[in-house]
Amino acid sequence: MKYILLFFLSFFLFNGLFAQTQIGSPQIFNYTAEKYKGGVQNWDIAQDKNGLLYFGNKEGLLTFNGKFWNRYSLPNYTVIRSVKVDQQNRIFVGGQDELGYFFPDKQGVLKYHSLLGLLPANERKMADIWNIAINDGGVFFRSWTSIIHYKDGAVQVYKPETSWDFLGCVDGKILAQSHNKGLLLFDKGIWRPLVNDPVLKDTYVSFVLPYSRDTILVGTLKKGLFLLAGSKLIRKSTDIDGELFRTRTFCGLNVENNEIALGTTSQGLLIINKAGQLMQRYALSEGLQTEDIHGIYSDKNGSLWLAEDNGIDMVALNSAIKYIYPGKNKQITYSIRVFDKKLYMATSNGVFYTQLESNQPDLSLSKGWFAPLKNISGSAWNLDVLNNHLVVGHEDGLFTITGNEAKQLYPTPGTWLFQPVSNIFPSAYFIAGTYTGLQLLNDNNGVLTNPGRVQGTNESLRFLVYDSANNAIWASHPYHGVYKIQLSVDLKRVISEKLFTKADGLPSTLYNYVYHIQNRVVVATEKGIYEYNARTNKFEFSAFFKPYFNNLPVIYLKDDYDGNVWFVTNRKEVGVVEMNESKKGQVTFFPEIKEKIVGGFESIYPYDASNVFIGATRGMLHINYRKFKERRNKLKVVLGQVRIAGQRDSILFGGYFVNNNVVERKQAQANIPHLKYNQNFLHFEFASTLYNEQNTIEYSCYLEGVDKDWSVWTDKSEKDYTALPAGKYIFKVKARNNSGDESKIVSYQFTVRPVWYKSIWAYLVYIALLVYLVFRLFKWQQKKHIKEQEKLHYLNQLELDKNEKEIIRLQNEKLESDIDFKNRELANMIMHLVQRGKIIEKIKEELSVISKDNRAVANSTHFKRLLRLIADVEKGEKDWEQFTQHFNTVHTNFFKNLQHEFPDITSNELKLCAFIKMNLSTKEIAQLMNITIKGVEIARYRLRKKLSIQSDTNLYTFLLRIESESAAIKI
Repeated sequence: MKYILLFFLSFFLFNGLFAQTQIGSPQIFNYTAEKYKGGVQNWDIAQDKNGLLYFGNKEGLLTFNGKFWNRYSLPNYTVIRSVKVDQQNRIFVGGQDELGYFFPDKQGVLKYHSLLGLLPANERKMADIWNIAINDGGVFFRSWTSIIHYKDGAVQVYKPETSWDFLGCVDGKILAQSHNKGLLLFDKGIWRPLVNDPVLKDTYVSFVLPYSRDTILVGTLKKGLFLLAGSKLIRKSTDIDGELFRTRTFCGLNVENNEIALGTTSQGLLIINKAGQLMQRYALSEGLQTEDIHGIYSDKNGSLWLAEDNGIDMVALNSAIKYIYPGKNKQITYSIRVFDKKLYMATSNGVFYTQLESNQPDLSLSKGWFAPLKNISGSAWNLDVLNNHLVVGHEDGLFTITGNEAKQLYPTPGTWLFQPVSNIFPSAYFIAGTYTGLQLLNDNNGVLTNPGRVQGTNESLRFLVYDSANNAIWASHPYHGVYKIQLSVDLKRVISEKLFTKADGLPSTLYNYVYHIQNRVVVATEKGIYEYNARTNKFEFSAFFKPYFNNLPVIYLKDDYDGNVWFVTNRKEVGVVEMNESKKGQVTFFPEIKEKIVGGFESIYPYDASNVFIGATRGMLHINYRKFKERRNKLKVVLGQVRIAGQRDSILFGGYFVNNNVVERKQAQANIPHLKYNQNFLHFEFASTLYNEQNTIEYSCYLEGVDKDWSVWTDKSEKDYTALPAGKYIFKVKARNNSGDESKIVSYQFTVRPVWYKSIWAYLVYIALLVYLVFRLFKWQQKKHIKEQEKLHYLNQLELDKNEKEIIRLQNEKLESDIDFKNRELANMIMHLVQRGKIIEKIKEELSVISKDNRAVANSTHFKRLLRLIADVEKGEKDWEQFTQHFNTVHTNFFKNLQHEFPDITSNELKLCAFIKMNLSTKEIAQLMNITIKGVEIARYRLRKKLSIQSDTNLYTFLLRIESESAAIKI
């Protein structure tokens, strides 16, 4: 019986000690097989220089960049049990009967390079590769039956006497455990004995870690921890040795604060300090998917990654935000207070407390456990300290807390909060807002009493502030407005009450919350912060807070001792505004806790810069704001896959920039892809490798050549572009965190070639065709021009001919007119001559009569002279010459042609021809020629003979023909 009691005492004592771990737990992110699309079992973890993570999985190699998972299989599709990355960014892996490395090709897509072909044929069956170790001397792979050393493209195989049980690297030294030979050190191609302690014969070494300058920490599978100093193995005692002996410790890792993380197969993750004390434990109850851990890795930001038997977990160990749970039920927490070195939590099911370590600045790191406060259960709304009295507003009234128990001060249903009624500490009186109005509290010589209810108001007042200058209470109701309640001097009754609504300057009657911030009474509204103006008796938009909050829809405000103002918006966003001079106005949001706060019952308790507590739907949140500001992990964005939508094997870029077999940060010009015209639907993936801050990161993209400016900030990590026209493009992406810090820009350049009929060669053909067409057009134009010229010339000639004909016609008309005129003139002349002949004939007749009658006169000189003159006139030579001139003008060359054709024609015959041509009568001709009519007929007869004219031919017609022929000859 004695031994049984001792056993149970030891058991409970051990479990009590074991339970005292840090009260604050970092956030744990679970990645299930459904998320990473692989096998449930994971064995090893590594990270490359770009921050990408690699996991040895049952179905191959998993890669993760913070947003996207990818899986790569081995040629024989076996499990990968070990993963390591060397300085050249080669991802070495070990599987079953397979070893080699993954390395990106020119497109940045990981390709597997097997080393199996370098091994002798009889060494290619080595079962599982359990460990990989890398140093300057090369890469070492361990299976049970061999250690394979790969360096400079060649391999060396080392065989054990029995088996190789472990392989590791510490401080650049390669250590291996050989069965019954202990630990060996690889030195210049030889395995030299290092230590062969008997304990190593009964267990396997699971890890080796740097411990101090000359000491190595050796973890064993079932015998706990040891220190290796020189060639001596010394047991390292811890508070959890009992657990380490009962479970298997599969892996170990040094983490920050000189602590050691141990991965076990049944107890989850254990973190101890160098003194061997348990600092934290993570198992199923803390959020792990399983307690069987195969591998641990600390990424570049200090987060712990766990390769587990049933998934992958990340523990944000270095995060400034932690979670504190009062119990397994993780109740809603409404209020938090630190009092008398204890942390109290007012929850939906009572009040819980834990003792705090006095030497721990970050209270979340204090070790302990929570216990429920006695004599109180149900919803506890508010914790506060009134003149060194810790009180709690509860649904059953007001309770005071002493030690580990609560005592009810008054049973009035529902107490919301408390306000001192004086700015001078200590205040003797306090006002409590309750479900049914106000209660007065009095501190009488260190004893807190309740003088009673403040008469005059029955409103439920959950938000109130005391205005000592006016002895008034400002209170708000989310649905009624803001009350100004004037109290009596003794504070026991309400003198007056005024309700301020939208009509009094507030942006709305609904959702107004009154607070005392920066020594000001303010109202948080859906349109920003408002203050009361006593001169106008209205509320106005606060000019003081405008630079910080502007129109931000705030529902909760709380200032801390450093002057910063913590706030919650109606979208459940938690943030803080720096109000000090160095960073005045800087606003920081905490999106990772956005949906975790208690809506409608927001509570922020800034105890100090290292301890800001926030009520949550499950337990409470703890923010080490000092650590948050100091720890600024370098924000980095990586470009994941770039795919061509709608095509098989459409990966255009696999996530790695490679140039001359070297992984680089930027894209090489030689690797700029040139896409076909129908490959213009692109999908871009990008992410940040700040794995523990994924909820705080936003991205902005810009496609140079399409977008006019950067896109709006969003948490989306994918971007699609469709129907891109031909041209050169540069895709750019950047990230920012909740503090406004931006990453460097990552760029990816590509070119979309035009459709074949828009290609350079096509354009050259088009140019050639255009030149040919221009040439042909020129020739055609030239021919057309010639034809046009010919046509114009022809038309011009026609016009000229027409004009010439017109001129000729006009000339002919003129000539005819002239001829007609000459004919008329000639006719007139002939008539004149005929008339003159008649007159002369009459004169002669008269003179003949006179001469007969008067001989004397007839014989006179004058009479004879007169007769001679008449004879001269009858001769008419001058008249004939004048007639001939006029006749030739009208009938050109008529006489000449007659003379040419009939040379023997006489002058009198020419006269006769002229008179006949003029169609004169025989009588007229006789008068003109001064002959008888008979003489004319004889002359006509003779003329016919000379002209050889037949008797049936008209003489006039014949002369017309002579004239026509002479005219034709002239033309």
